[in-house]
Amino acid sequence: MKFLSLEPFIPSGPDFESACSLFLALGFSISWEGGGYAGFQNGACRFILQQYDNPSFAGNFMVSVQVDDAADFYKMVVEKSLVETHGIRINPPTQQPYGLEVNLIDRAGVCWHFVQS
Repeated sequence: MKFLSLEPFIPSGPDFESACSLFLALGFSISWEGGGYAGFQNGACRFILQQYDNPSFAGNFMVSVQVDDAADFYKMVVEKSLVETHGIRINPPTQQPYGLEVNLIDRAGVCWHFVQS
């Protein structure tokens, strides 16, 4: 058996529309939407945003996304003022054993690891 993809369900936090807006600003597009769910995609990276608010769950949930340039990703987030407009937190690129990483905490509390290997 061959596994073809992995698409985690990501909690939106208290404001589903605001969460959608953030991921669009980060460069994802919506491939489908309905019933409190939205499928997001950028290249081969896909996830399902779920209208779900559970701070305890979200605060313990992490997602790793491979990017071609972590420094450019960080620069884009800063230049678009996404911290101010979307209430997120972001750390500058940091070298880890597995690659250069930018951590972003979305409004729900999910920790996204954008990693350049």
